[in-house]
Amino acid sequence: MVAWAEYKSQAKERGALALELYAAHSTPAMAPEDVKANLPDHLAYQAQLERAGQLAFAGPMSDESGDHMQGVGLIIYRADSLEAARALAEGDPMHKSGARTFILRRWMINEGSFSLSVGLSTGGTTLA
Repeated sequence: MVAWAEYKSQAKERGALALELYAAHSTPAMAPEDVKANLPDHLAYQAQLERAGQLAFAGPMSDESGDHMQGVGLIIYRADSLEAARALAEGDPMHKSGARTFILRRWMINEGSFSLSVGLSTGGTTLA
């Protein structure tokens, strides 16, 4: 198994982006009512992290068929270290309350693309 720092260095050497983010795979640990009860505080916390530049992406995931909402979520943090990202995840009201648990991993973005369109007169945005 290759050490993370060594792999990141090799990725940069070959021209990859090697952008390190942190992915929390969040799963329900209590009844749906408990998750729902924590939703407003969770969303407010996510908005706070977004304004601070610490939240890259977040949202629910489907089941394996793609047809049903399962309650699993993925949260991508911007942080200086795994420990700092863990503190962000632990600070989430969903996780603090025990309504959800999480597994946190480093995530290195090397390839891909996205498009952003900003309407200058309309103020509208589209991300694809």
